[in-house]
Amino acid sequence: MSKALVFVENEEKLIMSKALVFAAYGGPETQELVERPAPAPGPGELAIEVKAAGVNPADWKIRAGQMGSHWPLPAPMGREASGVVTAVGAEVENFAVGDMVLGLAAKGQGTFAKHTVLDAAQTVQKPEELSFADAAALPVAGATAYDVTHQIELEPGQAMLILGAGGGVGLMAAQIGNVHKFTVIGVASAAKQELVESTGAAFVASGEGAADRVRAIAPEGVDVLIDLVGGQALRDLAVVAKDPSVIISTADPTTVQQLGGVAVVRTREGLEKVTGVAQYGLVDPQVTDRYSLDRAAEAVAMVEAGHTAGKVIIEP
Repeated sequence: MSKALVFVENEEKLIMSKALVFAAYGGPETQELVERPAPAPGPGELAIEVKAAGVNPADWKIRAGQMGSHWPLPAPMGREASGVVTAVGAEVENFAVGDMVLGLAAKGQGTFAKHTVLDAAQTVQKPEELSFADAAALPVAGATAYDVTHQIELEPGQAMLILGAGGGVGLMAAQIGNVHKFTVIGVASAAKQELVESTGAAFVASGEGAADRVRAIAPEGVDVLIDLVGGQALRDLAVVAKDPSVIISTADPTTVQQLGGVAVVRTREGLEKVTGVAQYGLVDPQVTDRYSLDRAAEAVAMVEAGHTAGKVIIEP
């Protein structure tokens, strides 16, 4: 890995940086906070000082080996971040040192760190109106919410059901649906009712009988079912979709295909679009929990336990 260097009085000074990594595939015990040289950007990449990083279910699923085992170990954790550009790699245009940005980690990099490298093609300028914490919730969760709510075109008044509406993606998807004047129904645990309803969505408690509770709101079924949970919960609620083809999953591509639905299709425009929507206050990323980098393992554990309401952020 290339190392970030700064020049002080004609002498090279190595920049050291803390980062959360996992040394083996498995449980939380494989994670550790290490100090190592800050990475330098390669072609098409930007080095940043991380101001905030979003925590997502994919972070612990990668560590657990649920998304393959092709990451070289020890592997850095975290996929999305906001921060200030410290160096610009070759073949990068429209970014300069000092720019405030938000984006996705470059290949082989992680965002639960003091310094990291972003993929310039999946990075945008951070609007002044957005805090670093809110901006860090957009590259994965926000862009996913935008893509999944635009994959099937709906008309105002049509019904959008969100399974897993109390998490970072679900809350932003509900808000986007509300902007478009869809009839949004959010399924989540009872503890998240107030948060889900704050988006303008009708709340339905998850668990046994959830399908009947959805039918009470949408007797003819829903025009799109956005699944952020997967498994049996998805199977139980699939019956309320007007047609299996309108079921879209971000969490369980195998099950959704078996049901006749599709996986979410990610676009390169999603991040730019959702950043603009958030810039004007139409979407609030709902950052509810903040952790320092020294407590990054606690942040991952909170998301892994599935008890989060809103978005969990690490602030180095």
